[in-house]
Amino acid sequence: MKKRVLSSAQIIPIGFLLLIAVGTGLLSLPFATADGTRAPLLTALFTSTTSVCVTGLVVVDTFSYWSVFGKIVILALIQVGGLGIVAVSSMLFMLLKRSFSIRDRAMLRDSFDLDSLHGVLPFLRKVILGVLAVEALGMILFAFAFIPRYGFFRGLWYSLFHSISAFCNAGLDLIGPDSFQPFHDSAYILIVTMFLIVFGGLGYIVWFDVSTTAKESVRRRFGVRWFFRRLGEHTKLVLLTSAILIVSGAVVTLLLEMHNPATLGGLPWGQKILNATFQSVTYRTAGFASIPQGALSDGSVLLGCVWMFIGGSPMGTAGGIKTVTLAVLLLSALSYVRGRADTVVFRRSIPYDLVKKAAAILFFSLFLSLLSSVLLVAVDGVPLSDAVYEVFSATGTVGLSRGLTPQLSVFGRILIILCMYLGRIGPISLALFFHTDLSGGKNIRYAQGRYYVG
Repeated sequence: MKKRVLSSAQIIPIGFLLLIAVGTGLLSLPFATADGTRAPLLTALFTSTTSVCVTGLVVVDTFSYWSVFGKIVILALIQVGGLGIVAVSSMLFMLLKRSFSIRDRAMLRDSFDLDSLHGVLPFLRKVILGVLAVEALGMILFAFAFIPRYGFFRGLWYSLFHSISAFCNAGLDLIGPDSFQPFHDSAYILIVTMFLIVFGGLGYIVWFDVSTTAKESVRRRFGVRWFFRRLGEHTKLVLLTSAILIVSGAVVTLLLEMHNPATLGGLPWGQKILNATFQSVTYRTAGFASIPQGALSDGSVLLGCVWMFIGGSPMGTAGGIKTVTLAVLLLSALSYVRGRADTVVFRRSIPYDLVKKAAAILFFSLFLSLLSSVLLVAVDGVPLSDAVYEVFSATGTVGLSRGLTPQLSVFGRILIILCMYLGRIGPISLALFFHTDLSGGKNIRYAQGRYYVG
């Protein structure tokens, strides 16, 4: 009998499931909780899932419910979940000096969504070194604020935890039940957090492209215009789309909340702008909150759902459908309206297959989010705005909540667990899990039918 070999599209979702199971087992141990009693299985499962899927929704307060051991487990799950199962296992193989087969390299290529096998291992080394460097920098920057506030050892631990959590866009914190609200007036802490969130969400390809181009620009003594011209089209699209989303999100949040006394209304103008910007950044799959999410106006809730659905950029630690997916679909629509045959950006055409993939991602992700919202409202009987905000936060692996998570029923918690898992691996990945023969049917052509749309 021929031995069945699992594809990358099957191994990666299974890997996440196994990691969630391991995390659940560790968090179920008596010494994982602060009071020494076993955590309920569903609580351990929910916490393990939200950590592995770098979401941040919690049914118990992380800072008070879990022991030091439990928090270390959570931090390890965040780090592995943020980098990806395949990347971490490949890193261990490299440390053990284990040789990589073609299949190993293919799986690593698929986990990073790269185009070819060439240079996969050097790319992984650069990713690991880059991640460790940024997280170390984040810890050092946080330490200047946390050590004077909490003491040396506790402050250093908080700095490490929040640096990794922010970079991985996890949103889990040790501050208290109100997330980063105690720091709403600390420009330093919020700016450091935003730096880590944005840096993690840009994607590794963008990192390396910017770094390489900047070095060449300095070496050859070229100006800023040359630097931007030399960047790859993907990098330009990510940077432009991300900047537009952050700025527009901050402006709209400021306009909607500037007179709301429960959010930005009572703050000085400098803090209004700072917290509106932080809210815009944290919408993009980060999950930290500097203002009460339950007090947001309906307009801000709607904006948040859209921004959480979009998420960060490809090949990074953020979730959502990704900025490039949105940009490709918008540019494709504009090209059609203008009567152009090709979708072009930065003088480069976008392949038609990429447009189809973007449309599939948008459809399945939106279908999952809307269906889950309807189920949560129908079964748990919660307000629509709270349910939609919770679900879009889960599927976008964001972690923002209007206080609904701890109140969910058993069904509601299981539903959110599924949303977090599917949001992390992607609904398309689940479809590929059950259908691995991707070449079948590609060479078959049918006569065109006559259909009408619009």
